[in-house]
Amino acid sequence: MTRTLLCLSALILVAALPAQPPTPAPPQRGAVLILGATAHLGNGQVLPNSAIAFENGKLTLVADAATIRLDRSKFAKIFDATGKHVYPGFIATNSRLGLVEVEAVRATQDFSEIGAYNPNARSIIAYNTDSDIQPTVRSNGVLLAQVVPSGGVISGTSSVVQLDAWNWEDASLRTDDGVHLNWPTPQPRRRFGPPGRTPDQEPEGNAYDKNVEQIRRFFEESRAYCQNPAPETKNPRFEAMCGIFTGKQNLYIHTGNARTMQEAVLFAEHFGARTVLVGASDAWLVTDFLREHRVPVVLDQTQRLPGRDDEDIDQPFKTPAALHAAGIPFVLAGEAAWQQRNLPFQAGQAIGFGLPYEAAVQALTLSPAAIMGIGNTTGSLEAGKDATLFISDGDALDMRTNRVTVAFIQGREISLDNKQKVLQRRFEEKYRN
Repeated sequence: MTRTLLCLSALILVAALPAQPPTPAPPQRGAVLILGATAHLGNGQVLPNSAIAFENGKLTLVADAATIRLDRSKFAKIFDATGKHVYPGFIATNSRLGLVEVEAVRATQDFSEIGAYNPNARSIIAYNTDSDIQPTVRSNGVLLAQVVPSGGVISGTSSVVQLDAWNWEDASLRTDDGVHLNWPTPQPRRRFGPPGRTPDQEPEGNAYDKNVEQIRRFFEESRAYCQNPAPETKNPRFEAMCGIFTGKQNLYIHTGNARTMQEAVLFAEHFGARTVLVGASDAWLVTDFLREHRVPVVLDQTQRLPGRDDEDIDQPFKTPAALHAAGIPFVLAGEAAWQQRNLPFQAGQAIGFGLPYEAAVQALTLSPAAIMGIGNTTGSLEAGKDATLFISDGDALDMRTNRVTVAFIQGREISLDNKQKVLQRRFEEKYRN
């Protein structure tokens, strides 16, 4: 009787526990074939009637199904995707996925460090694979992410992860892909005097110039340290900057103002850094400059208000099309964690304002992969690359028709269940009765 009661108590306790993240999928076993889908390859091309095969986590075939002959007996699983769409896994760039659980609760936030200059702060160490958030964004096709720190002047280094793993070591695709610099913004600084006196303002340029000079001094000291093959004293902050000067890492500069974007790019060129602008809300104003200096751009979300009172209300929606027309490589992104599930619809919004459909897909797939240095292994549907892709019943960039039914990360068929779906089923059952 005692044993029975203990077993019943355990079952009740398990049933009362909140929904847990799905268990990571096991390695791929047997070849998989997807037939008949409209395949958006991620490199600007599309196959209306495709045959896609992969084995051991790698794509072995991406072709027009009407031009080839297949031996179906060689495949362990075949998906008939006629009338459906196949995409490479979308990449959440400039995200806080795995670094924050509840944005309103400070104890669940682990994306910033104390101090202004922290290039040695590695976001990958803090990445939480057991978060409830990753399964929710996977359900909309976001299968990879760049995990980015924030805060201070130099926030730290970002890393690229896949969103189905036991721990951060398993998740990592590329660690420490770049250092993130928050460029200062020119603005007046108010100075308050004794009571009864009207506060005056310090000239706009003074504080800005001082901040830029501090950044320049830190870069110069870091470069001098990195040029010394055997420094007497190890400096972790300077050592974390060495990849910037050798070209092994990107320098991600977060700024949106047209003036500061240009100054930041010229600053980075002085130190030989490979620059990527992040945010870049004014990029449409300096397209000639960006094209001349070959600077890729990670745009802020399209679903936002314009940056200036005198801008068109729909300027954030039009900026991607303007960069595409100017031939500037760009990525569509957003900073938050939970909101990454809406990333495909940010691209869909840009399509409605002139961005070609396949260019929008590329801005979520191959473009971020190429910028982050993983374009040779992922980001598009090409033979030899990772089998990271998903099948949607409809247009994945349209919130009305996006319905991801099957998804694979490196050939592993992952679970698309999540906490939100569990709650949906729970309350559907409640009100059905």
